[in-house]
Amino acid sequence: MNIDLEIFSPVHQLKNELFDKQDLKVFIKRDDLIHPLISGNKWRKLKYILKKASDQNKTHLVTFGGAFSNHLLATAAAAAKFGFKATGIVRGEEVENDTLFLCKLHGMQLIFVDRESYRDKPALFSKYFSNDADAIFIDEGGASAEGTNGCAELVDELTETYDHIFCACGTGTTAAGIINGLQNHQLYTEFHAIPVFKNGGFIKDEIDRFLTTSANYQLHTDYHFGGYAKTNTELIDFIKTFVVDTGILIEPVYTGKMLYALYDMAAKGYFKRGSKILAIHTGGLMGLLGMKEKF
Repeated sequence: MNIDLEIFSPVHQLKNELFDKQDLKVFIKRDDLIHPLISGNKWRKLKYILKKASDQNKTHLVTFGGAFSNHLLATAAAAAKFGFKATGIVRGEEVENDTLFLCKLHGMQLIFVDRESYRDKPALFSKYFSNDADAIFIDEGGASAEGTNGCAELVDELTETYDHIFCACGTGTTAAGIINGLQNHQLYTEFHAIPVFKNGGFIKDEIDRFLTTSANYQLHTDYHFGGYAKTNTELIDFIKTFVVDTGILIEPVYTGKMLYALYDMAAKGYFKRGSKILAIHTGGLMGLLGMKEKF
């Protein structure tokens, strides 16, 4: 089975008066354009997991997520595209929404579990699928060494070098992969991780466990806007302005927070004049469907 997508992830420059004043060159890597549903880091994290499943003759993908999980939807779409069966174990009470509708439309079976049970994902996998030899466990968000390897390939695609790279962080897998990629290419780019959770310092442990060698990077924990999937008027206004000014769609769960951090740090004079900065658009635009009332 040929498990691959044709990667289309161009780098676009972001023009802004703020950057001109600071003599900064800021770019965004458009991983959101890789696929409409298996977008951004969702594909990068799934790629080698799916290859592993195929190599092990596993035909049933079992994974986990919340009711608006982009990872669940990406897994459902990937399963349909590459010929797998898929089951999503969903955190919380049974609900219906646009994201889960699209998961089911792609053939994913859904199992809703209470939040306490959800904490032990291996136990849930064992409970429902211990007798299914075709099933393979895929952690929430695609967190895995395989996911890290897929994300490291992002650096292989870069045709220029940057002083700074910014990325939003949920599981830490994407950040670890990019850091590994930078080390593989012996680049001295400073990596900036923007956790989207309140008290996001724990992300350092998640990143470090997937690093091939120890590395220095920056963790900015003050841009969570109240916690995961939380927002406020300031962030929403920033996103509205950004979309109108650039024509690039972003959402408030991941990329919106990361870009707000970058712009805020630029305004505060964090970067040396002449710095070249790359922001990673990690896709996940379907997350907007659960946030429409915020706009």
